[in-house]
Amino acid sequence: MIATITLAGVGGWVITTWMRIKNGYPLDGAWGQAVYPKTSSEEAERIKLLSQENAQLRAELGSIKDRLGNVERIVTDSGYQLTHQIEALRADKDKVQ
Repeated sequence: MIATITLAGVGGWVITTWMRIKNGYPLDGAWGQAVYPKTSSEEAERIKLLSQENAQLRAELGSIKDRLGNVERIVTDSGYQLTHQIEALRADKDKVQ
């Protein structure tokens, strides 16, 4: 019974620590103080570059969404569908002759 309680406590501590590490929360030291992971200037520069790339990709994605909206508007336009049907009839007429 005592072993089960001990294992449950240790297992809970391990899972809690793993979740803190995974989500970027600081770990607790021996006296309860926060222990932050060390970051070097190289890691800070990499984070900065990744943030810039992320912003650039988000802007590009916004542009692509706008372009896709325009294409959808053109394709669903009745004039485009009418032109497509006329071209299909012309193709059928050419096959018959």
